[in-house]
Amino acid sequence: MTGDVKATSRGIGDMPGVPDGPVTSRVLEGAAMAAAPHPARHLQQHLEQSPEQRRAADIIRLLTLYRPLLDAFIIDFFTESLWAQLPPAWQPALASATPAQLAGLLRGQGGPGAAWPLSLLAFAAAARALAFPRGCPGGSPRPPCQSSHLHPLLRRHVKPKKQHEIQRLSKLLQRLSQATGCERVVDIGAGQGHLSRFLAFGLGLSVTAVDSDGRLVGLAERFDQELLRELGKTKGLGHKRPPQHPLTPRAPQHVAGRLDPAAPWGEFLLPPKPPGPGPAARNPLGGPGGSEDGGQVLVTGLHACGDLSPALLCHFTRSPAVAAMALVGCCYMKLSTAPQPPGCPLGYPLSASVAALPGHQLSYRAREAACHALEEFEGRLRGGSPHLRAHCYRAVLESLICTADPSKRHLGLQPGRKAHALSFPQYAHLGLPLAGLDPARIPLDSEAVGAMLEQQHKVVAFCTLGQLLAPVVETLILLDRLLYLREQGFHCALVPLFNPQFSPRNLVLVAARTPLATVLAGLDKDREDRDSSEDRHSNEDDDLGQAESPREGQSPHSPGHRPQ
Repeated sequence: MTGDVKATSRGIGDMPGVPDGPVTSRVLEGAAMAAAPHPARHLQQHLEQSPEQRRAADIIRLLTLYRPLLDAFIIDFFTESLWAQLPPAWQPALASATPAQLAGLLRGQGGPGAAWPLSLLAFAAAARALAFPRGCPGGSPRPPCQSSHLHPLLRRHVKPKKQHEIQRLSKLLQRLSQATGCERVVDIGAGQGHLSRFLAFGLGLSVTAVDSDGRLVGLAERFDQELLRELGKTKGLGHKRPPQHPLTPRAPQHVAGRLDPAAPWGEFLLPPKPPGPGPAARNPLGGPGGSEDGGQVLVTGLHACGDLSPALLCHFTRSPAVAAMALVGCCYMKLSTAPQPPGCPLGYPLSASVAALPGHQLSYRAREAACHALEEFEGRLRGGSPHLRAHCYRAVLESLICTADPSKRHLGLQPGRKAHALSFPQYAHLGLPLAGLDPARIPLDSEAVGAMLEQQHKVVAFCTLGQLLAPVVETLILLDRLLYLREQGFHCALVPLFNPQFSPRNLVLVAARTPLATVLAGLDKDREDRDSSEDRHSNEDDDLGQAESPREGQSPHSPGHRPQ
């Protein structure tokens, strides 16, 4: 390690260096605590808070110090000279780092020959310590193949990643059903109904699947009928041995409707846009006592996009019909944030705890960064993937566009999914017309373009710094949701349910009106049983391919995941 303990540069914006002090993984002694204006008073307030509140406050202090780094768009690398704005002591180490060493910085595992400044190490250690544990990918880094845990008929039309997710989320919902005595599930944002189909046909639960897109509702119903026809022909069709868990001929009920976050819990379902030709949808929570049969229900959303997740949380807190819920969010950049017109609820922050913290605001760029796939980026670094050059290509293209016409800045161009396989001139010939520019009028082989392309390693290093902060932002958003539920008196936990190697948005928010200890303990047992089963059956049934990787995930009882 080099001894740059006291960088004096302000770096990006006013980004400070980190003062002398040991790097620890428990507190922000170097990276953020030094910024507290009144240390004694701050310490007293810090101790009076819950662990989740302290973590949220620490995250906001870290993001405040390095917010310019987080808010920077990588496409502006050349147009805004982002590299020159980094702390001077960081620049030589990052410029000379290999992709494998950058991957080590992400994971805190060093790297062959890596020599990082202490201030950079403190920054990285603080970011890793404050992010929620995402579970251990384990096993092979290859994507999952057909899941041996799903009946062959339930695997139809379902990609392996989705199979992985619905099998594990369904097991959690089954545990919640057993703990609460609820056999009815409302699946919000159900799409083509893959999760609902497994819950109904595979687990025998009564399921109402709600989606705002009438076309997807129609497709889901067609898939249900297709499965019922196959089920009527034979059991276990296409499998070499009888399935362990035969299917039940119980299809989910599909409803086309939108969620109204501002409506009372009994009126939350609105007609889809555009309205369908059929009769108005019946509200699955609109009957006596809040449900059609007067009983309680479970509510779930698998990757509920943007404001749909906070809307579900708000309805859960208001609806006595909902006994428990399991929610996986995504698309954080679509969350509604202040300022909003009167009467429009915010998607972030939800909790009074986070809203009261100065500096809690998150820019669109920060929320978009929280959706990045950290494990995928790390894998590309370790493998020296050619995909990494796409970041530099886009930054060079942005520079050319801004030089030709500054009004065309940040157009959101996507010249192609296989940009890494192209030369830069080929890439530019695809991208410039999307900005309304003629490639023939722009020099693509100039010395200036060549000089920018030679800085690909710097662009990748800058991306790595942003990747360090991305899980911290996601943690703050999820902490805000957890604290919101705790403020309302509910039991809740965050569980890394999916393998992050395959499903980057893998943290599931579980909430209930009764304690969750039995459910969480059951998940630990399910994980052990699944690992044993996968070890036993991974090489069986050639038609199933490779089974899911063993030893995925980790206990939900890690810091910030306290069971109730």
